[in-house]
Amino acid sequence: MVQLSTGDMLRAARTSGTGMGKIVADVMDRGELVTDEVVIGLLREQLETTQGTGFIFDGFPRTLAQADSLADLLLEQGQQLDVVIEMQVDDDTLVQRVVNRAKEAEAAGKPVRADDNEASMRIRLMEYYRKTAPLIGYYYAKGRLASINGLGEIEDVQRAIVDVLDEWMAKMIRIFAFAI
Repeated sequence: MVQLSTGDMLRAARTSGTGMGKIVADVMDRGELVTDEVVIGLLREQLETTQGTGFIFDGFPRTLAQADSLADLLLEQGQQLDVVIEMQVDDDTLVQRVVNRAKEAEAAGKPVRADDNEASMRIRLMEYYRKTAPLIGYYYAKGRLASINGLGEIEDVQRAIVDVLDEWMAKMIRIFAFAI
């Protein structure tokens, strides 16, 4: 499976020096989310040029409109979204992680991202609650949502993700077996 990270795609666009990259940089520096059209366009490019047996969408969709657009895009390609994993985390812990990441980068002499600060992270969280949190109910209603604790050790979170994927695969095998 190929991991498609919208964050990576946006950071690449941001540093590209193109007109779109400058727009993305300005929006990200303010701690806001880029428009659906930009994200969907970047994702469409990746889906059309990337080969794999499946995709892991990292950081996408972030809005109900993006979820609908993703469903349409996958339908065009004869595919569907099988499972959505919600990593449940505490807001204050997220803010502290971003602040610590900036301090660690600065201490190591590395560049600090302009949006790696408490104020930008709080803006991003408010955007999340307004635009992204409704996806929890959206995918729950479609029977596609699995929730895990995202605050554990990396190995524990990874195991929880693998468990969700294993469970999904077991369901797919049972469904396939009954379809014969």
